[in-house]
Amino acid sequence: MIWHLIAAVFAGLGAAGIALLLRTLTAKRLPRWIVPAFAGLGMIAYQIHHEYTWFDHKRAQLPDSTRVVASEQRPAFWRPWTYVVPLTTAFTVVDEDGLSRSRADGEPLVEFILYRFEMGAADRLMHRPHLLNCASGELVPLDESGRPQTEALRRLDDGDPLRRAVCTDA
Repeated sequence: MIWHLIAAVFAGLGAAGIALLLRTLTAKRLPRWIVPAFAGLGMIAYQIHHEYTWFDHKRAQLPDSTRVVASEQRPAFWRPWTYVVPLTTAFTVVDEDGLSRSRADGEPLVEFILYRFEMGAADRLMHRPHLLNCASGELVPLDESGRPQTEALRRLDDGDPLRRAVCTDA
């Protein structure tokens, strides 16, 4: 977070420098308020750039064996530009190398860990093991001891990206 603050300050200083250069080149015909206005616009531009490249940056840091199965794009009133161009604020990933395949009553089961990344002042990562019955599409989270939490069971349809990613070889 401190590095983003430092980068935003330097973006503001750079934009203010451009405004000072423009004032000098126009023999100070431009108003003095253009310098702080450019500084503010530079900082806002850096922040917008950082927010829109966050998803691609995080995805590039993940191993090649991971697959994004869901993403969330939420507009926010303090970011009015997100109503025009949606901003990815969270995404869910499954690591295909970490799949544990088995069979129970002749039906294919896959145990895996689902990772969720959320953008914030400090990015959050949550992970939780899950068990998926590939035949019926029943997805159930597992507790710390590895037992299924059947009260949280949900069904995935055939076209669900998570089911397609996990059940390809099952």
